[in-house]
Amino acid sequence: MRTQVNADQIAQYRRDGFLVIEDFLSPEELGELKGAVLEAVASVGAKKVAGGEVDWEDSEGYYGKVFTQKLNLWKVHPTVKRYMLDPGIGRMLCELEGVERFRVWHDQALIKPAWGNPTAWHLDNPYWSFSSHHSLSLWIALEDATFQNGCLYFLPGTHQEASFDNVGIGENVGGLFEVFPQWKDREPVPAPMRAGSASLHNGLCAHGAGANMTPRTRAAMTCAYMPDGSVFNGQANILPPAYLASLKVGDTLDNDAENPLLG
Repeated sequence: MRTQVNADQIAQYRRDGFLVIEDFLSPEELGELKGAVLEAVASVGAKKVAGGEVDWEDSEGYYGKVFTQKLNLWKVHPTVKRYMLDPGIGRMLCELEGVERFRVWHDQALIKPAWGNPTAWHLDNPYWSFSSHHSLSLWIALEDATFQNGCLYFLPGTHQEASFDNVGIGENVGGLFEVFPQWKDREPVPAPMRAGSASLHNGLCAHGAGANMTPRTRAAMTCAYMPDGSVFNGQANILPPAYLASLKVGDTLDNDAENPLLG
């Protein structure tokens, strides 16, 4: 994995809120990770969350045609775990965000189906059970992400201006701009990527993805990371019910079985 970042990349990430790394995986790593992700996705069946603790199932309707979404695959496949918890990724995240240590929040395979719907503009961190200006997501293209099949788009600099308000990923692709009207005239930056390339984006950087206008899937593997020491904000999100019941707002999210440290 290409996890070393230079001063220019760090400066670009902190300015724009996102960074694309071409050929993040070698061809051998791409083959290994893609095979492991597809195995893990198949093992989960209709469940959205691996491990059996959170009882979400695949949805129908518009959202179900935005992408097939399978979460916490690191819990059920050792190869996925090895990649998502790689110490080199941990060091890279710390350099980009200036944070001492990170924990996994959750991973998720995102497979946009053939003729799939666009992914509405949104922020990531407001969905999660902690609030941080330093959370971030790694997005690895397991297949080419193109203008035709739904590559990512980012709004640069929005991470520096965002609050923790948000919208759902629904049919109104521009719904986020009702919450943040100051962004609606900002030019987006597209991020087409070859298979094996990756992007990183801050959890408060606005982003979305186009529709899949092809008869083939567009598969990606992602992982969200939480700064160590983050505290519970009252939202359940991906937390298992038993663990959720033990928490009160302000408690540190330091359960190694649910949110392991990197490195």
